[in-house]
Order: sequence, then C-alpha cells, then structure tokens
Amino acid sequence: MNPRTGLVAAAFLLLAVPASAEVYRNVDTYGNVTYSDEPSDGAEAIEVKPVTTVTLPKPQNVRETDKLLEEVKREGAVYESVSFAYPENNQAFNTGSGDVQFEVQSTPGLQDGHKYEVTLDGQPVGQTTSGSVTVSNVFRGTHDARVHIVDENGVQVKTGPAITFTVHRPSVAN
Repeated sequence: MNPRTGLVAAAFLLLAVPASAEVYRNVDTYGNVTYSDEPSDGAEAIEVKPVTTVTLPKPQNVRETDKLLEEVKREGAVYESVSFAYPENNQAFNTGSGDVQFEVQSTPGLQDGHKYEVTLDGQPVGQTTSGSVTVSNVFRGTHDARVHIVDENGVQVKTGPAITFTVHRPSVAN
C-alpha cells in the first residue's frame, strides 16, 4: 500500500469519528441554569443524547406508491360522477342551530366497501353509505364543501366538484 494512501485513509477515519464534547450544567445561587462546554466550580457533566435523524426511502423502494395510484385510478374509473344533491352551489340558508344536511349521489351507486366522505373547508366532517350526512354547529359565513368516494382503506378514489354555500345564524348577542 502506498504511504500517501495510508495517510489519506487515516485522515478519513479520524474525521468519521463523531465529535463528542463534554457539556456542563451549572446552577448559580439565584437558580439560573447555564450550559457550557467548559467546566466550572459546581458544574456537573451531562450526557447529550444524539440527534435524531430520518432516512428517506430510496426511490426504488417506493414502487408500492405507483401500484396504489394505479389501483385508485382503476377504482375511481368505476364511477362516472359524484356530486352534491343538496345544498346547491352558492346557496344561502338560515339555520339557528348551525346544522347542515348534505345529500350526495354518485353514478353508479357505491361499490361494496366504499363510502361517501364530505369535507367542509378542507376538513373531513362525515362519512356515510346512505348518501346523507348532517354536520352540526357549522359557523355562520361562507364555506366550501366537497364530496369524495373513499375505499375501505380510507383512500379517496373519486372527487366531485366543490360547492360554496353560506350559513346565516342569529347572533348570540341578540
């Protein structure tokens, strides 16, 4: 082996050893806590845990995602459409309790193991197989709603068009 190669290898080994500096914790007479890399009177050495790291999977190991996407496309292709029957887009209505009844439909009807899922302002608020979902205590104002068809694993396989509706509620102060 070449001496130069040996020196380079030794340098790499020294660089690969993790740096482990001592950390000291000191509490003064007023109760103030300080940390330092230099020892002082009354300081105690503490053990610093290693930093947590996350290793992402390699692209060749993520082939299952492609299979899942193909399955979702296949399941979603069964449905021609999914949409709200009620409320209608841009509808405004009064509700004292804030309860909103959503009626959903699809062509064809739901397959075994599938459900309708209603989202309100991007958040899931209910699932059903009957086509009817009631959401309680919806705040006054304008909201966006969407209906999805989800499979038995909760994966969205078909999404309908979004609708906007406005809820008018009486003020608590009145």
